[in-house]
Amino acid sequence: MLLAFLIASMAYLVVSIYIGWSLTTNKPIHKSVTLGLLLIGMLSHMLLLYPDIVTLYGLNFNLFNTISLIALLFLLFYTLFSLYRPIISLGILAAPIALIGVTIGYFGRAPYRPLTDIGIGLEAHIILSFAAYCVLFMAAVQALFLRLQNRELKHQTIHRFWVNKLPSLQTMEGLLFDMILVGFVLLSFALGIGFIYVEDLMAQHIAHKTVFSVLSWLLFGGLLIGHWRAGWRGKRAANITISAFVLLAIGFVGSKFVLELVL
Repeated sequence: MLLAFLIASMAYLVVSIYIGWSLTTNKPIHKSVTLGLLLIGMLSHMLLLYPDIVTLYGLNFNLFNTISLIALLFLLFYTLFSLYRPIISLGILAAPIALIGVTIGYFGRAPYRPLTDIGIGLEAHIILSFAAYCVLFMAAVQALFLRLQNRELKHQTIHRFWVNKLPSLQTMEGLLFDMILVGFVLLSFALGIGFIYVEDLMAQHIAHKTVFSVLSWLLFGGLLIGHWRAGWRGKRAANITISAFVLLAIGFVGSKFVLELVL
């Protein structure tokens, strides 16, 4: 397991340094090299994480495993999106997040009651929830970048770091709504399956998580409708995205932190 951790960490670190160097020196980023190194890192990350989550006693989604898995999925979706949009420079964020996630997952320890004897419905709910959270996490980060770009354009600053170093504003906005749409669909399925297969919200300590998730789902859905019907974009879209994700994060990660480390 140490070897897998070292390989994943090294791949993520090299990509982080390489993209950072390319951006600061205005050198082109070689997409094939970057994605190839990230693929090596992700495979090693998977090998490292799998036995920690899939145990003999059931599925172990403790806080640290969850953070590591979210970081891995974040990087996976970044790689998929970069295959059809010119966003390879955003790896300056995706690779360090993966590095932090794999490190926390490897060294972190938390008590956890493994999930045993769960049906295919709950398994689908869990997988879709993680996928939705990761894509919407990416959307929130994208919204932050979009706000920085809009701010530089609005104030007409001389040194436009975010405008010059990141993809064009049109590309960034298009990617933002791609992420929101994918995340919203995944979250819709996750919530729908959860309502069908979860028997007692209060007994399983997930009532608050459900409330925050539904509120987040409503905000993301409202944003998509507003974008389609009224052309919402720019600062308004970024603010709604960030607010909706904060609600989702409170329900998703906040509850795990309180239950596992505080209580």
